[in-house]
Order: sequence, then C-alpha cells, then structure tokens
Amino acid sequence: MEIGVKEIELIVQQVIQNMDRGASPDPLKSSGGKGNLGVFELVDDAVAAAHEAQRIYVEKFQLSDRNRIINAIREVCSEQVTTLARMVWEETSYGRYEDKLIKHRLIIEKTPGPECLKTEAITGDNGLMLEEPAPFGVIGAITPVTNPTETIINNTISMLSGGNSVVFNVHPASKNCCAYCVQLLNKTIVENGGPENLVTMVKNPTMDTVGQISGNPKVRLMVGTGGMGMVNALLRSGKKVIGAGAGNPPVIVDETADIHRAAEQIYMGASFDNNILCFAEKEIFVMEQVADELIQGMKAQGAYLLDAAQMEKIRDLVLTFDGTYHANKKWVGQDAGKMLREIGVTNAGNVRLLIIDADNMNPFVSVEQLMPVLPIVRCKTLDEAIERAVAAEGGNRHTASMFSKDVNHMTKFAKKIETTIFVKNSATLAGLGYQGEGHSTMTIAGPTGEGITCATSFTRKRRCVLSDGGFRII
Repeated sequence: MEIGVKEIELIVQQVIQNMDRGASPDPLKSSGGKGNLGVFELVDDAVAAAHEAQRIYVEKFQLSDRNRIINAIREVCSEQVTTLARMVWEETSYGRYEDKLIKHRLIIEKTPGPECLKTEAITGDNGLMLEEPAPFGVIGAITPVTNPTETIINNTISMLSGGNSVVFNVHPASKNCCAYCVQLLNKTIVENGGPENLVTMVKNPTMDTVGQISGNPKVRLMVGTGGMGMVNALLRSGKKVIGAGAGNPPVIVDETADIHRAAEQIYMGASFDNNILCFAEKEIFVMEQVADELIQGMKAQGAYLLDAAQMEKIRDLVLTFDGTYHANKKWVGQDAGKMLREIGVTNAGNVRLLIIDADNMNPFVSVEQLMPVLPIVRCKTLDEAIERAVAAEGGNRHTASMFSKDVNHMTKFAKKIETTIFVKNSATLAGLGYQGEGHSTMTIAGPTGEGITCATSFTRKRRCVLSDGGFRII
C-alpha cells in the first residue's frame, strides 16, 4: 500500500501517553541540538551526531564489539517486547497486539548480525586478493506505520552489524513509539561500551525531513520501507537506494493441493495482524473443482463468508472510489469484527478474517487494502489462475504463494510471477522465517533487487590486493 505524500506530511498532534517506563526519558521532550538519546529536533544535528558516532565505531570498535552490542540489543528488546508491541498497537491503532508480539520476537531473534558478513580470499601465482564487506557510513532510513518499531529494530541490527550508523525518518503516526525504541537502543549501545548516537531520528518527521536526510552529503545510502511512491521519490534523490515497496500477494490453490492445509495456512497468514504486512496473502485464485471445499475449510478455521449484500456494504465502508478504488485509511489494519459491527452484523463472534466468493473484477482483488478482507476467485484452468495472479500482483515482484502437490505447477507459477518471495504450501509468513527456514527482515527490497535484506545488504565491497606473489606460500 502506498503511503501518500499528504499522510507523510501530516504531523500527528497528540498528547504523549503515560508510558510507564520508570526512568526512561520522555521521547519527544525538547532537547535542542544535543539530542535526547538519539532523538533530535533538527535533521542536520541528527546526521552530524550519527556521522561522528559511525567514525568512532569503525575506528575504535572491532567485529567482536559489534557482536557484543547486537547481542545486547537482542536481549534488551526481548525484555521490552510487550512494551514495544503495546505502544505500537496503542499509538497506531493498527493490527492485533498478540500478533505484534510475534512480529517483534521474530525480528529480534531472526535478523542476522555480523555473522552473515563474509570475506572472500583468492590466492594465485600473482599474490593474494581479499574482498571484504565495508560500511557505507551514515544510512538514512524511512520506516512505515505498519511495522514501525519492528523495522527500526531490524534495520538497526542489520545496519550496525555492517558497521554503519543510521538516521531514521519514521512515519508521523508512530513517532512516539519509535522515539522510545530509538532511545532504548541508544541507551543499550552506550551501556555496552558503544558510542552514543549510532541510531538517531528526527523528532517531528515530515516529507521535508526526508528530503533533508537524503540531501545531506554525510548520508551515503538511503533505505526506504513502505509504498512505491516513497521508494520512487528516493530513487530520484541521486543517492544509492535500497527500496522496499508495496506488494499485493496472490495465492493459487490448485486441484492437487491439501485443501485442509491450504485453508489453515491461508487463514493464519491473511488474518495475522489484520493483514497489514505487505507480504501477507491478499487474494486467492482457486481451481473450480476445489473452490467450495476451500471456502468451507476457511469457514471452519473461523473466517466469515460475506454474502453479496454484505460484500457491497464492506466495500463501500473500507474502500473509497474516485474513478478507481483505494483503501480507506480509516479502516487499514482494523479488526474484521469491527467492520461487521459497522454494517450491522452483531452476532458473528470473534471474527479475524472476512472472505468473499468473488469474481476477478472485484476491487478487493486488485487493491492492496491491508485489511482482513480476502477475495477468493474461481478459475477453470491453471493458466487462467496464473494470468490473473500475475495481473493482481501488479508487477511489484514482492510475494506470492501456491498450494499444490504438482512440482511442475509450482515451477510454472514461480517463473511467471517473478516475486522476491515465493512460498509453497505454507503461509507467506514462512518466507520471512516464521514457521519456515531462513532469516527475517522488515525491509524486503524487491524494487532495487537486494531481496531479503541483512547486514551484507548494507555494506559495500572493498578489495585489497597483495601483488607480485606476496604471501603466497605454495
């Protein structure tokens, strides 16, 4: 889902909640140019502090120090996970508290640290060549409202592991919880012997501050996690950019699939955190001969099947129309039960997911709405399902999945869809390491090609050559 310029420019005016944090400082307390544990009034001050911190970091700290600091960050964030999840949920009003706990733990535990940095050595008659992953320096990072502190923790672990410092421009609607998180990280780094201000942020983030960060000559790399409008704007900045854009992930269920597992896994993934994850299942294309079985299976999991009249009411409630359909931001990440109550359905119980027996023209198929509303489209052939899935994905090349026992079917879809993440016979959460193998990230860089980012993504290769047969002992 793209984050509009007007939304980014909006500075959220609200009274800071009582955070029950003991001696923790007020994250938005005025602190002048010196900063308040990484939170700065001015962009130039935040960048200058991060620049000095990174200089100290590379000159005086070794890889063993990075490991110590990253381990401390993991430990403290694990201790604070309930606080962080609750703060995000209360400030943004998006998603589900219990799922935010899972997301935070996943990121804390499965974001790789310095161990993923690899040195390549080649020796020959002419000597020795070493290529090592070196830091860029100061990184400017834009974070989304959908995964605010999760992205900060993930980016911090990856970027600091690569030897960098980072200046965050967070989404305005999450600035309080993000400030608390940045201060927590700085406090932890300093307490474990690291330099202060390795992680900084702008206190009042706007589109102007994004431009100031990307235009600052001390910032060597820009990283954007969010909508394609933001990513495209960063690509015009003249800096190297790692961009993680929007997704509208389709699922195909063919006639060979284990339908019970498909219903179970799709329900889990599409209802998780009210579907605000960009890599969550957004629409299903199913073979006609198993469509009824899949729908019944999803109902058995707890999904609520909307009838035609209810679908129209939900559509008019959660989507807006100005010639084309768009998500109504008021309803992004809201509970399915809340939507039902709004249209007069009060006896549905604790509903996590709404499903629609839809045709391919239904707007929920093509709109990445980031809500627990899942259209199911019947298809006559696999080729039809693939064609419709590719169209719905919209060329984002982000995430797709398939439930099938036919390897040839899965291979055919994977080749056509070209997504960064392709998951087979599981919820797309498995693509980020949840009940699946592999590491996790909140910055899935499809548009710029880095993929599932880690510390290596935020480094540049430097080559050192010892010539004339030097150091060659064979």
